[in-house]
Amino acid sequence: MLIDTDLTIDHIKDKVDQFWKLSGEKIKSIEYGYQGSSGSPVVTVKGIYKPRSWTDWTQGFQYGSSVLQFDATGDEYFLDLGIKNTRDKMATHVSHFGVHDHGFNNQSTYGNLLRLMNEGKYPEQHWMREYYVLALKLSASVQARRWTSLPEGGYIYSFNGPHSLFVDTIRTIRVLVLGHLLGHHSSEENDITINLLQRAMQHALATAEYSIFYGTGRDQYDVRGRTAHESIFNINDGNFRCPGTQQGYSGYSTWTRGLSWAMLGFAEQLEFIHSQPELLESLELGGKEKVESTLLKAAKATCDFFIQNTAQDGIPYWDTGAPGLEKFPDWREVDSNPYNDYEPVDSSAATIGAQGLLRLGSYLKKKGDKDFQKYWSAGLTVGKNLLDEPYISLEKKHQGLILHSIYHRPNGWDYTPDGSNIPYGESSMWGDYHARELALYLHRIIKDETYFTFFTAIAPVNG
Repeated sequence: MLIDTDLTIDHIKDKVDQFWKLSGEKIKSIEYGYQGSSGSPVVTVKGIYKPRSWTDWTQGFQYGSSVLQFDATGDEYFLDLGIKNTRDKMATHVSHFGVHDHGFNNQSTYGNLLRLMNEGKYPEQHWMREYYVLALKLSASVQARRWTSLPEGGYIYSFNGPHSLFVDTIRTIRVLVLGHLLGHHSSEENDITINLLQRAMQHALATAEYSIFYGTGRDQYDVRGRTAHESIFNINDGNFRCPGTQQGYSGYSTWTRGLSWAMLGFAEQLEFIHSQPELLESLELGGKEKVESTLLKAAKATCDFFIQNTAQDGIPYWDTGAPGLEKFPDWREVDSNPYNDYEPVDSSAATIGAQGLLRLGSYLKKKGDKDFQKYWSAGLTVGKNLLDEPYISLEKKHQGLILHSIYHRPNGWDYTPDGSNIPYGESSMWGDYHARELALYLHRIIKDETYFTFFTAIAPVNG
């Protein structure tokens, strides 16, 4: 990608302001017009949000979007909407033992609502606080229960089963961190105590070791920063067997949304470690320095790979090994083209990845690392282009906010317009939510408000 090193956050202030106006209209349109009695809204079809049966991992993004909208605008309509829908419809996600998505669904709703109360953005209500705290503690324990042990450490396994480590899950371990910060631990048979923070960091270390490549000759396709969607293990002995994928082209190419999950997940865990370094010293992880250096190595590698393997404007195609890319071999040297004849872009990967770039840049700046400017400027470049056409959705009848998102290309789950060879023009609930997170991150810096993280304003560990 072509990084605009002259770009500053003030240059995109007007785009951020416009974004929140559009965002509020989209939220209301979905609230009043969604007809998905068979499930949560997942992706748009001809501009209208529809469910898509697989796992129910997007409802927290739907209701969490209202909470972020209130955070940015102060409009209490959206706060009331977020509270009501979280109270009435999110309890099943707290107790959902069948998914690895707790840090998506429950942090986006209960977590954001608790954060805003702690920041004083709406009045203190004791029952509400205790309700949110209990939900997050239980969600953390349920997530922690999905555990496969390895000879060293272990990982939270995906919905495919105990043999399967998904790279996506690096971004959901934040609910374990929140549970720990709220003074909670999980318990298993014979009252064995599970430290939630240790389990979160063990998962992060396993993801860094098995899901990320470093150009060291691990296999014939070992390129630094390349990311495997799925890592598969023999659960009888804990040995790693091979990389794989569910939504990418192959286990030996890089599904760019998985890449972006890693970029953001590692970066925000680094921010957490930097903010409270003492919490890791008592854990059996080899020390804070080992954990931090391992996660930093993974964060830099994935962010560098993104920069090197996305279009010039910072919007990636859905998989770096997608076979149609050979039809336009200069795809890295020109702006993305969502209307091409060969392979779709995935704007949702950009909404996630941009925040990862910015957070890594911010972390490195605090550490005094001169490389911070590259990542910070790259994140701003992606953000500026996402908040403009052809990616921002200006059409009022279209319920999506960020256009040209892809869900599951191999399964053909994305709507393809008549006359096109590829899907384009549609939105996803996770893409829209993460665009709101990105815009809120920028908004808070522009307004000189508290730096936005998942862990700010959450109570410290008891005792």
